[in-house]
Amino acid sequence: MALTCSAFDAKNRLGRLLDRAQAGEVIIITRHGHPVAKLGPAAESDSESVAGALAECKQIRDAIAGRKIKITRKEVSTWVRQGRK
Repeated sequence: MALTCSAFDAKNRLGRLLDRAQAGEVIIITRHGHPVAKLGPAAESDSESVAGALAECKQIRDAIAGRKIKITRKEVSTWVRQGRK
């Protein structure tokens, strides 16, 4: 369950709430008892996700090369289009 915090308290305790969010906790910020915002850990950066995807591609390439499997450009293009959906 997420921690709930009023907007007034969030303003006064922002540093501590950011520390908790960085640690993976989600904080719901309320105004007059109604949820208005969610504070949580940031998603990984684009460069981290791209680096991860490239590492996976290299692993797949190495696995395929070891088995002498042929993949056509058409197959790769199809996979790219599917990944963009």
